[in-house]
Amino acid sequence: MRELATRLGVNPNTVAAAYRTLRERGVIETAGRRGSRVRAKPATTGREELRVEVPAGGRDLASGNPDPALLPHLAPALATAAQEGDRRPVRYGDDPVDADLARLARAELDADGVPEGPLTVTSGSLDAIERVLSAHLRPGDAVAVEDPGWGSVLDLVPALGLRTLPVGVDDDGPRADDLRRALESGARAFIVTDRAQNPTGACVTATRARAVRAVLRDHPQTLLIEDDHGHGIVDLPLHPLAGVTRHWAVVRSASKAYGPDLRVAVLTGDPVTVDRVRGRQRLGPGWVSLLLQRAVARLWAEGAVDRVAVARAYGARRDALVDALADRGVVAHGRSGMNVWVPVPDETGAVARLLQAGWAVAPGARFRVGSPQAIRLTISTLTEDDIAPLADAVAAAVRPSPARVYG
Repeated sequence: MRELATRLGVNPNTVAAAYRTLRERGVIETAGRRGSRVRAKPATTGREELRVEVPAGGRDLASGNPDPALLPHLAPALATAAQEGDRRPVRYGDDPVDADLARLARAELDADGVPEGPLTVTSGSLDAIERVLSAHLRPGDAVAVEDPGWGSVLDLVPALGLRTLPVGVDDDGPRADDLRRALESGARAFIVTDRAQNPTGACVTATRARAVRAVLRDHPQTLLIEDDHGHGIVDLPLHPLAGVTRHWAVVRSASKAYGPDLRVAVLTGDPVTVDRVRGRQRLGPGWVSLLLQRAVARLWAEGAVDRVAVARAYGARRDALVDALADRGVVAHGRSGMNVWVPVPDETGAVARLLQAGWAVAPGARFRVGSPQAIRLTISTLTEDDIAPLADAVAAAVRPSPARVYG
């Protein structure tokens, strides 16, 4: 520091203050006498490695995929979109958002009470969240995240050089008091899942939305990001939080309703946020394929997904498992979506015992920051005949292992 102060012709205290700021923002790390160095920006924090390999003959309840039987056939929509592309080839400089997709999306956003704002399209929800965070935050900034929450978001935040501050979640969504503490501790952004929260199935109720909005109203500079990936597969109403902070974004992905390979998500937000996302996108991929956008618009317009039937199917499987576990004295959570969250005393042991019984489930460590241990079960492909044996296996797996007595 003394050398640098001399070279720059400034007071050593100024250099020390600059180093301190860089450390606080996570840009550098200091190792005592070995000095300071620029901190590496990890591509991941390793949560993706916390996967369970499904053995031959085992059932996969860990991957979080939708039921293929409830997804629409893509060939007709893609063929129609391709024919339109042949008639009107996409050129550089064309509008990056398909007009029909924008019209359909805006109509449903209006119906759900989402504030008016410009639209753009990203390659899925995570792409949208990354672009919005990058548009406003700098390395070292803190982000309030759901705990438990989506593992990919918990990986993304530190990969961007940002810090996570956990906000507890119950069946009704994020706890308002926890959010207030996180914002008072310096969080500059808040990422929330409105419905079908992964992994707990939480859904923000009207009462909880009012409480959370009251907290956000006291912190109007907070960047609010709402992920409504459950749109199209959930029959519970949306209670949006947007409208009380200066910068906000709401993203809706096509992945759960129409298929994971359709990397299309509609993003709306305040004009500054959407403009920054579009600007950065132009310097990277440019736009999301208009072919895919047109296919999604056609599927959407033609009602290729029977939303009521899909929501009812997932709800019946989810409720049946939660009820069966309750009958066996096991508490489980899952108000919406495709997952059931089961608190356990020993996460590793429960995952191992279920695997031995032929059921692969996701360890809660993939989704937790500081919340208690649990396991996540994806119910999308369960049948009525699966419920009782699965509930029996979970009940046996979550019980503490019997104490061993040695002679």
